[in-house]
Amino acid sequence: MIRLQNLTLQRGPQRLLEDAELTLHAGHKAGLIGANGAGKSSLFALLRGELAPDSGDCYLPADWRIAHMRQEVDTLERIAVDYVLDGDVRLREVQHALADAEARQDGAAQARLHAELDSADGYTADARARKLLAGLGFSNEQMDRQVGDFSGGWRMRLSLAQALMCPSDLLLLDEPTNHLDLDAILWLEDWLKGYPGTLLLISHDRDFLDEVVDHVAHVEQQKLTLYRGGYSAFERARAERLAQQQQAYDKQQAQRAHMEKYIARFKAQATKARQAQSRIKALERMEELSAAHVDSPFDFVFRESVKISSPLLDLSEGRLGYGDKVVLEKVKLQLAPGARIGLLGPNGAGKSTLIKNLAGELTPIGGRLVRGENLVVGYFAQHQLDSLDSKASPLLHLQRLAPSEREQTLRDFLGGFDFRGARIDEPVLNFSGGEKARLALALIAWERPNLLLLDEPTNHLDLEMRLALTMALQEFSGAVLVVSHDRHLLKSTTDDFLLVAEGKVEPFDGDLDDYARWLLDYRQRHAPVSNTPVNLDKTDKKAQRQAAAALRQQLAPHKRQADKLESELGEVQTKLATIEAGLSDSAVYEAARKDELRDLLAQQAKLKVREGELEEQWMEALELLEDMQAQLEALG
Repeated sequence: MIRLQNLTLQRGPQRLLEDAELTLHAGHKAGLIGANGAGKSSLFALLRGELAPDSGDCYLPADWRIAHMRQEVDTLERIAVDYVLDGDVRLREVQHALADAEARQDGAAQARLHAELDSADGYTADARARKLLAGLGFSNEQMDRQVGDFSGGWRMRLSLAQALMCPSDLLLLDEPTNHLDLDAILWLEDWLKGYPGTLLLISHDRDFLDEVVDHVAHVEQQKLTLYRGGYSAFERARAERLAQQQQAYDKQQAQRAHMEKYIARFKAQATKARQAQSRIKALERMEELSAAHVDSPFDFVFRESVKISSPLLDLSEGRLGYGDKVVLEKVKLQLAPGARIGLLGPNGAGKSTLIKNLAGELTPIGGRLVRGENLVVGYFAQHQLDSLDSKASPLLHLQRLAPSEREQTLRDFLGGFDFRGARIDEPVLNFSGGEKARLALALIAWERPNLLLLDEPTNHLDLEMRLALTMALQEFSGAVLVVSHDRHLLKSTTDDFLLVAEGKVEPFDGDLDDYARWLLDYRQRHAPVSNTPVNLDKTDKKAQRQAAAALRQQLAPHKRQADKLESELGEVQTKLATIEAGLSDSAVYEAARKDELRDLLAQQAKLKVREGELEEQWMEALELLEDMQAQLEALG
């Protein structure tokens, strides 16, 4: 297990953790969340042995193998698949020793090393590495290119693949989804669900956390608090705690009234599409959880456009691409005020190509694109962060857009994006990616757009800023076209989806779960083939035996967990029955017993929440047991 006791961790003058406590058992998958600068990455460095605690203890088993994503890729001349294989250090050692034994013609050493290579699954290593790369979006051709040929984002994908290739007992992943598209994220979720070791994950993607982790460790006020369940369970638990404080409660009521206004607006429009229905559910859920974010530093809106056209933009028979290369054919798209569209599609299918044409960064190769007379586009893409003036401050950037506006008005507006105090006057040069993204969004919001074209707007944004952006988009009255790997943002702000795939742009009649199924079928139809021959019979039989053994080992603890949940559910229901019996006594409602009544009602509310959580966890545990038993029977 991982155990932190009375841990104090300091970087320079800043104290990150003080007397912090945390226990994670082997096999747990935990999300590590907290504000930027709270110490999450420093905690990872501590676990890797790169930092020492200033006081207290950090315990990990001495024999644990630790894998993590490297943030810098320096072997640029290495072939991509070889770079990934380098993650299995033991495999490389055996391969090098075998090559040396063959050069010396040492038959005994060769026999021994071939056995070790088989034990390390070395004969399937190339195929496994290529499968990882395919899952993360690499084509067959890309797998055999040099690392230096790839951009920074794709190099981070290679680092992630290398970390996954490494046999490990503890896997540390720091923002693994930052440079992934939705397709790769869905694949990574499935891979991590099957990871048998202990996982500690830093992420600002709430849906990703919900799918992968079973605990959340929250870094707040120099302490670590461990919550059971995924990110949604963390929000519920934190909201319940904060709602007990009067200040939090008051702000929650104001946010609830604000959200109800927009829920009512969207309900009136949500009669035709399942996407719209899921959006309403997301809004209603956010309403319940607003107390969990009362301390958010972000509060902003996209300023309303003065004039508007209908349609804002009309593209017909569009042929889109780069130079002579056509990526999309016969594209027909009309955007009217109020349209809320999410773009789905495999990596490289043309989503960004479409947005760049609509934004005016590219010119259609063919077809007709008509822009409304009063069209004002707010375009966000990652490359725009590099176009910010590195020597100018956030305030100066905004003053250039609004030279006649009062300075205090501009300062107040930027404060909603958490540019306050000295930071508002500092040059952008040393800003983080998240700060640059916030500034780019602030400049767009100020310009009064009536069409927002957003290409991965949540990259580098933390959870609180993502929530603020989601709420601002819900309030925006213009049209929105968005590409995002953040499913919560898509579910909360779009009513319709377009599928960009195989040279076409077509309406997608389904939700994100339907898209995940479509994507699985698409991957199977376009699966890359390994160039390395393997002994299929031997590999399949060995893999079957290993899978069956792993399942048998997992059945017992999962059965114990299901029994424990059932027992705890029974205890909660017994307590609830006792409280409800007390509430059925009319005498408890007398004025003299108001304190007792208040306590009983509070206990009842708390137990009902706990009852719902336990029922959900118990049913999930039973379903998992049934699935595992079926898999075991299928493996024979």
